[in-house]
Amino acid sequence: MKYITRTVWVLSVVSLLTDTASEMLYPIMPIYLKTIGFSVVLIGILEGIAEATAGLSKGYFGKLSDTSGRRVPFVQTGYAFSAISKPMMAVFIYPLWIFFARTIDRFGKGIRTGARDAIL
Repeated sequence: MKYITRTVWVLSVVSLLTDTASEMLYPIMPIYLKTIGFSVVLIGILEGIAEATAGLSKGYFGKLSDTSGRRVPFVQTGYAFSAISKPMMAVFIYPLWIFFARTIDRFGKGIRTGARDAIL
């Protein structure tokens, strides 16, 4: 029987907590954005750009982590970007700053996903 390593446990817990934080934000994000002046169209554009950033960066950084053979820096950087961006979304009130914070969150997801999956 194989044992689960400490690295897998730590990575799993960090992933769980980050995903929980993101999932808690998703239902209230449109309400918050409406209260600071976003239109429905602007919210859609924001989410589209953020998800496109995540999708495109997953492929690029996944290949980069494969070719470099180093996974940990990608995982650390990705989770750092996501952790930093969440408080930024609460503090910022200008649409361009919110775009920046949301895009940084999804960019972090793109950076870490391929490397994290390779480690696990």
